[in-house]
Amino acid sequence: MRRVAIVGAGITKFYRNVQETPKELAFEATKMALESCEMKLSDIECVVHGTAPDAFDGIHMKGEYLSDGSGAFRKPYMRHYVGGGTGVLSPIHGWFHVASGMFDTCLVVAEEKMSSAYPHPAGAFLTIFDHTTEQPLYPTLIWIFAIEMNRFMTTYGYRKEDIALVAVKNKKNAMDHPSAQLPAEITVQDVLNSEIMAWPVNRLDISPTSDGAACIVLAAEHVARRVTEKPIWIDGVGWALDTAYWTTRDLYYPDYVEVAARQAYKMAGIKEPSKEIHIAEPYDPFTYKELHHIEGLGLCKRGESVQMLLDGVTQRTGNLPCCPSGGALGVGNPIAATGVMKIIEIFLQLRGEAGKRQVPGKPTCGLAQAWGDLMQVGTVVVMRS
Repeated sequence: MRRVAIVGAGITKFYRNVQETPKELAFEATKMALESCEMKLSDIECVVHGTAPDAFDGIHMKGEYLSDGSGAFRKPYMRHYVGGGTGVLSPIHGWFHVASGMFDTCLVVAEEKMSSAYPHPAGAFLTIFDHTTEQPLYPTLIWIFAIEMNRFMTTYGYRKEDIALVAVKNKKNAMDHPSAQLPAEITVQDVLNSEIMAWPVNRLDISPTSDGAACIVLAAEHVARRVTEKPIWIDGVGWALDTAYWTTRDLYYPDYVEVAARQAYKMAGIKEPSKEIHIAEPYDPFTYKELHHIEGLGLCKRGESVQMLLDGVTQRTGNLPCCPSGGALGVGNPIAATGVMKIIEIFLQLRGEAGKRQVPGKPTCGLAQAWGDLMQVGTVVVMRS
């Protein structure tokens, strides 16, 4: 198994209702990534594309549609998706191609243009639920996640006003991110006073619908050392797929995240993640999800994530910064591109190139994590400088 490094990265601005087509978004991110490491498309041997299910964007056979915009013309190309977990599965997918020795270089592209999808994807999502036990209830994703948030809160006695601090933190962090869609200085009261979508989820507890693309360049060690003096190594990868039957599980804890994290930690040789991980980008499409995932990642004990937040540990200047980018809540959530945005944030932080977002202390080890489908998919990547 060969060592694999990230050597370049590019990311578009995240917007709602962008004028660019999905192909143009993918092209822009790809061009930026190649230029960042002074490589050409001719240097790339294969392309991996991550984009969420076609219903998100309303484009049939979206992988084929995006291939040329992603630089895949006349190159080995594969598209995949696992819902929200896609963005961190994408680098894992590319890592396999390079680590196996099949290719020396791989372009990993992720894109979504969700705001223009019509009719609303919620209609398509109704068909994924069990036809007997779930579809008659006409569930929506938001009220399913509201059930999970409620269970998470009541299990540990967490308060809504404490969980709201995640939105306050991440939206403020996003003010320093050039791609951010919804950066803002807000208060806990702003979150609590925003529209209730499905109790206990308020509008400001939820990441926005977004359009955008992100791209990274992967290279085998002998190429990476030739291309850059600061390669960032992918030292551990992990993924897990739990059952789709969310109605038969206790939703207070994300087992699928723990399984994926343990796999990544074992590969990276990490014994005590809360001490050895210096910076983290857990997936935060909802406020409670950052805390939920911090616990699943083993960055604190079960039931201690809120105290960690209250103590300032997860702040950009804390002992274990979480979502210094601003996360999905602040930067935006174009599903697959969100996960790659988080990978890029760790890449920049470990290189010391995150600008105003740079965390103190010269971090050398970080992780990015994403979650997808119905409390089902966990994907984790551990990176080192």
